[in-house]
Amino acid sequence: MFRILVVDDDKNSRRYYHAVLSHSGYQPFCADSAENAFHLLEEKNIDLLLVDALMPGTDGFSLTKTLRDCGNDMPILMIAPKHMAKDVKKGFLMGVDDYMACPIDEDEMLLRIRALLRRAKIVSEHELKVGNTTLDYDTLTVSIHGNETILPQKEFYLLYKLLSYPNQIFTRDQLMEDIWGPESDSTSATVSVHIGRLRKRFEHSEDFTIHTIRGLGYKACVLK
Repeated sequence: MFRILVVDDDKNSRRYYHAVLSHSGYQPFCADSAENAFHLLEEKNIDLLLVDALMPGTDGFSLTKTLRDCGNDMPILMIAPKHMAKDVKKGFLMGVDDYMACPIDEDEMLLRIRALLRRAKIVSEHELKVGNTTLDYDTLTVSIHGNETILPQKEFYLLYKLLSYPNQIFTRDQLMEDIWGPESDSTSATVSVHIGRLRKRFEHSEDFTIHTIRGLGYKACVLK
């Protein structure tokens, strides 16, 4: 499940984006200011930023510039009123990847988000290839040398997350919130159980291994 951070000072807009993104299979987080967005970016592994151009204090342009100056290259989709069309060039120069004018078209926004994620190589038609192993996000299948296995949903999402970011360490709490959601009653021990199942399933994999980082969490290592 891909995480999208919505940054907009308007409460109704945040609610709207949250509903649309959740319904479309994304996990949205919301911030009412650039300052709060920075805090969330430190705590969460965000895949894409949906940001309002006009906000009190630090606006969407300044937020974008700060992120780019810090070396953050996550996709950024900026939303701005039609009368700001002349400022589109300014946004692109600061590092915005795409732009939409209000009022937005819901279907177009979702298509642009998908295109940005694909372009960022976070998702490529919901398919991830690691050596001879292919993960199909839409069918929850893992194919190794053409032999397909359908995984339970949570196991698949967990494996997909780890292999999408090889060598990146995720804490149990991060994985818990990302895969099971912040409202889940499950505990972090659930993550350990699913990791154990994945290790058993793929103990003979020639393409990847899943490592426990003591005191921190887990990471996937690509072998080829």
